[in-house]
Amino acid sequence: MKADQTHSYRNIISRCFINAPFEQLQSGLLELFLAHRFRPEIGLEGDCLWTAPREEFTDLAAILEKNELPCTLHAPFFDLSPGALDSRILAVSREKLQRAFDLIEIFRPRSIVCHLGYDENKHSYKMDAWLRTSAETWNELLQVAARTGTPVMFENTYETDPDVHLRLFEQLAGSDFGFCLDVGHLSAYAGTDWQLWTAKLLPFLRQLHLHDNSGERDDHIAIGAGCFDFKGLFTFLRQKNVSPLVTLEPHSEKDIWGSITVL
Repeated sequence: MKADQTHSYRNIISRCFINAPFEQLQSGLLELFLAHRFRPEIGLEGDCLWTAPREEFTDLAAILEKNELPCTLHAPFFDLSPGALDSRILAVSREKLQRAFDLIEIFRPRSIVCHLGYDENKHSYKMDAWLRTSAETWNELLQVAARTGTPVMFENTYETDPDVHLRLFEQLAGSDFGFCLDVGHLSAYAGTDWQLWTAKLLPFLRQLHLHDNSGERDDHIAIGAGCFDFKGLFTFLRQKNVSPLVTLEPHSEKDIWGSITVL
């Protein structure tokens, strides 16, 4: 690698986080991250929050600290419903999210990313109740994050426009929260472009999740290998002097390197 390429590479990896499921870090992925000084966004999906001893999390945090690698956290979202109207489903959703937020004091992450769990086909019919319950869930968790000054980022997933995020943000207490723009989810699910989302949520934009797809499935391939307008978004953010946290979210090592090369 030439000197200018080495400088560019180091500059990129010192400013980005890269998605890293906790269970994969435990089974070999950590070696890749340490070897190349990748900064992880630790995904807490699956059963790890139920089954992993606390020592496994503290051991990982100690390794990252020793290697001077900061991290972010990605809270679980599969099968969870933070605004559930069923009291038992709501209780287990809140318990699992609480377990994720309890790890903030261990990892001291730069942020923790969360999903709303909103489904237009269900929740729009009982929007007020869903919104009230969601706000109660997140306001309690925001208090946990506030103890360490950790911002909570709310990511777009299946939402088709930014209005649900805006309505929730109006109900949240405190100010240390923001919006995480997931560009792959825009292409795969939203059916709307990034200009609509930034027009309404730019004041809240504090993190990006960067990956690509063809517009048909959430494939999490390398930046530039799909259809998203990265050049347009980056130009816009530069013009607006906005510098959010950045997480690369390709789901293979090949696509990690592909994304770094394109950047």
